[in-house]
Amino acid sequence: MRDERAAAGGGGLRTVLELGGGTVRAVDGVDLEIGRGETFAIVGESGCGKSMTALSLARLLPETGRIAGGTVLLDGADLLALPEAAMRSVRGRRLAMIFQEPATSLNPVLTVGHQIGEVLERHSGVRGAAARRRAAELLDAVGIAESERRLDEYPFQLSGGMKQRVMIATALAGDPDLLIADEPTTALDVTIQAQVLALLGALQRRTGMAILLITHDLGVVAEVAHRVAVMYAGEIVEVADRDAFFRAPQHPYSRKLFDALPGRGARGGALAVIEGQVPRLTDRFSGCRFAERCDYALDRCRNEAPGWTAAGEGHRVRCHLRERERAGPREPAAAVAAAVAAAGAAQGEASETLLEVRGLEVHFPIRRGLLRRTIAHVRAVDGMSLALYAGRTLALVGESGCGKTTVGKGILQLVRPTAGSVRFAGEELTTLRGEALRRRRRELQIIFQDPYASLNPRMRVADILSEGMRALGVHAARGEAERRIDGLLAQVGLDAAARERYPHEFSGGQRQRIAIARALAVEPRLIVCDEPTSALDVSVQAQILNLLARLQRETGVAYLFITHNIAVVEYLAHEVAVMYLGRIVEHGTVGEVLDAPKHPYTQSLLSAVPVIGGGREKPRLVGELPSAVTPPAGCHFHPRCPRAQPRCSADAPHDARLSPTHSVRCFLYEDEEGRAT
Repeated sequence: MRDERAAAGGGGLRTVLELGGGTVRAVDGVDLEIGRGETFAIVGESGCGKSMTALSLARLLPETGRIAGGTVLLDGADLLALPEAAMRSVRGRRLAMIFQEPATSLNPVLTVGHQIGEVLERHSGVRGAAARRRAAELLDAVGIAESERRLDEYPFQLSGGMKQRVMIATALAGDPDLLIADEPTTALDVTIQAQVLALLGALQRRTGMAILLITHDLGVVAEVAHRVAVMYAGEIVEVADRDAFFRAPQHPYSRKLFDALPGRGARGGALAVIEGQVPRLTDRFSGCRFAERCDYALDRCRNEAPGWTAAGEGHRVRCHLRERERAGPREPAAAVAAAVAAAGAAQGEASETLLEVRGLEVHFPIRRGLLRRTIAHVRAVDGMSLALYAGRTLALVGESGCGKTTVGKGILQLVRPTAGSVRFAGEELTTLRGEALRRRRRELQIIFQDPYASLNPRMRVADILSEGMRALGVHAARGEAERRIDGLLAQVGLDAAARERYPHEFSGGQRQRIAIARALAVEPRLIVCDEPTSALDVSVQAQILNLLARLQRETGVAYLFITHNIAVVEYLAHEVAVMYLGRIVEHGTVGEVLDAPKHPYTQSLLSAVPVIGGGREKPRLVGELPSAVTPPAGCHFHPRCPRAQPRCSADAPHDARLSPTHSVRCFLYEDEEGRAT
């Protein structure tokens, strides 16, 4: 149980940003209290003020920002009253912060040991050999093997998960009373995310520190939080203990966030979407800030701001509706899922085989020396096979670095395969060159993870959409192309006025819609979707997933969907292929793989997924993904496998067929002659 004494809290906190368009009230009267040994989570859409609240507590605002009112108390000391010189002694020592993107938060020109040593010297007076020993101990504590060697490495030499652990080690170097974690797992796959969350929980139990967790992942909140606050348009609209919140959220906005979650329970239907946008925080509000997007808004809601209403012990909500009655419990997702479980089990027998990949290998040479001789190869894709049917979705899942994106690029011939066959509509793509390959490119498109990076910032939307059509001779006539652009924008839910705007003028979800429209412009039969929703809020993610599902029904397009979000797989995919270090280790329908996983890696991967309503002790996948330059002999997974046998380190298993649609590459399912058992 948490200590009821407050470790930190903010009262009436108000933060404004002075921008050219006016004063932005980013944090507008926030009250919160975090107890010792407690994890307090803040959830909400992007632009609601979550990160600005965290930066305000640490007094790390941008130049245009200032704290306009309120108090920030840390064990009774008002941080807002401290001069900046004194505040520097608080940051890193009593209050530490883990930022969302470790790649940009770590100094690229300083070694790991140097960066941890700076904190130790500044706040503990430890330097030299003693600082190095302590830094190594911190790396050991966050689960980084060979800590002595890692101290001399630079951030670019570390994986994403290891960089995040270094950030945690640096934050913990001062033994803080309060740790602020701003989206600490957003960019991580589920296995590394599970390790990071388990690590923070273990350190919290040992040291008693308080944690302020900022996230939009309700599964993570369900796993680690003690209390939850929902933030909207600069203010907190609901606060409750975790169990009460997940059992029966009271605010209409909170319930909308739950309804927007993908999963098997929503399969076959449209996900709930929160229409509209978070209101501009330059406006002054006279009523409820959520009123324009609320399904239950009253006239009173638009004219009178709601105060706090008690919905139970420790459960409060800002909503006029709850003054009269409480909202009932959420419908358990498992009950809904059971009613539609068969939706993902059936393989489309009438579908034609659109894509067939056999023995695909993509190896990148490593060259050294004056003559640039090849000394080794990165075996990014190491002999994988799959098939994709017209009008279907095949999800490709696995840890970061296992080769998923390279598979997509190899199929599209954006990266030329080293070996293997890629047949699309019966034609071998690996032998095509020049104009023949360009003609096929019309039928094969890709949606990248980051639409801002993949859209040309100097081109208007109309030019972005017409570029591919001109290059491939689709709707080449000017009038026809103009009509096609308007139709594409309508198809992805954007108005015709968007054609004259530039990418930076749109939100993240709108930019992803433009990227989808660009892919659809040339009428493809197959689209590779590379993590298209990983950086989006659940509400925007729901809009994109609804769009992709509708487009598939209307056009019959097939998707190769690369993701690490299992809930998205449950909602959208028909089949799942699980990839580990360049190889497919299990393949089957959604029901076969997710309900009854056979390969130990698949089981470990699924056990790492945060589950709402979980709370059970789950096995964790240990260790790091091995190097693709020197992969383990035999089964690539055997060094991390809890069920490894002696033969696993010497021989590579073959596919064992468990059903007409379910196969697994593991000795556990083969008899001595290699037949499935």
